[in-house]
Amino acid sequence: MAIGRAAPRAPFASDPDGSRGRLHGEPPSRSRSVFRRDCDRVIHSTAFRRLKHKTQVFVFHEGDHYRTRLTHSLEVAQIARALARVLGLDEDLTEALALAHDLGHPPFGHAGERALDQCLAGHGGFDHNAQTLRVVTHLERRYPGFDGLNLSWETLEGIVKHNGPLTARDGTPLTGGDLPWGIADYAGRHDLELWSHAGLEAQVAALADDIAYDAHDIDDGLRAGLFEIDDLAALPLAGDIVRGIARRFPALDHGRRGAELVRELISNLIEDVEAETRRRLDAARPGSAEAVRRHGAVLAAFSPAMAEAERAIKAFLRVRMYRHDRVMRVMNEAESVVRALFAHYAESPADLPAEWWSSDHPTDARTRARLIGDFIAGMTDRYALIEHDRLFDSTPDLR
Repeated sequence: MAIGRAAPRAPFASDPDGSRGRLHGEPPSRSRSVFRRDCDRVIHSTAFRRLKHKTQVFVFHEGDHYRTRLTHSLEVAQIARALARVLGLDEDLTEALALAHDLGHPPFGHAGERALDQCLAGHGGFDHNAQTLRVVTHLERRYPGFDGLNLSWETLEGIVKHNGPLTARDGTPLTGGDLPWGIADYAGRHDLELWSHAGLEAQVAALADDIAYDAHDIDDGLRAGLFEIDDLAALPLAGDIVRGIARRFPALDHGRRGAELVRELISNLIEDVEAETRRRLDAARPGSAEAVRRHGAVLAAFSPAMAEAERAIKAFLRVRMYRHDRVMRVMNEAESVVRALFAHYAESPADLPAEWWSSDHPTDARTRARLIGDFIAGMTDRYALIEHDRLFDSTPDLR
């Protein structure tokens, strides 16, 4: 089958008509499938709108053309739908998972996550994936009959398990430590079968996240002047693409060279995932989405050679972009903003907005810390800086 042509619905695709349903029963829609409703609920959520002012790598006011969590999520969704289409998967479920995957990120990206994890170290820590589950099952409050978005079982399991099982069959965490707090808290109320793999839609969405990160962080790094296109020449795949562009377009300007690199990189990664996933599916021959979950290994993946090339890109970006002095300076200051906000609210919870704190709230340290963590995690970069400026005499510029 030609890449990009929609495949017939595969037997191993998640079937909206066979969904395990929602925690809180609702009448079905006459015009939308279960998974389409999930996707629409994510798009209309407050947490999704806030992603437009949350850091991907660069803080929002460093430039209008850099990715934010929102634009990143949209790009992941586009790549994920392209993969779902050629593999015959449910595109709506795949899109819902792609759009929801970063809802739990705090302000300032991974710097904010590190800071919150430190602040909550004695109260279960902080994990952005667990926080995403908490957002869609508790913190979004838009419906009269329940907290959260009341997403389908398949969407919730895909959010939690897109990187693989979290426990053994007996419930023992696979990491050797405890389950992330938000996931452990929810698992007691709703069994998402943390011991099994997620459906192929979730596996594809996770790969789309990797593809988007690799390609678009290269694009943003080039735009920021953190490295040059020719610096990628020593890498597998990326170097081949750079040399191919030079041969075909020797007079191409810098901006178009970068755009062509990103375009070809995305195409190569998508085509590899499509081919490798088909190879694994042909060998495993799963007859249903349940067979995918119980297969015991991921079925959507990069080929071994492409996985090596993809790891090389990530290693390059880690050194040349994420740990660049300019980025690290801003992120260190961002961490200090989050830590200062947490410490202040812990000492003076009355400074929280009225809808978050009142005198009749539980006063034990754990409940207070988790509530403050939820509040800060929902902040945009901009609002975190506004709050810091309101509460403190001096606020970093983060540029």
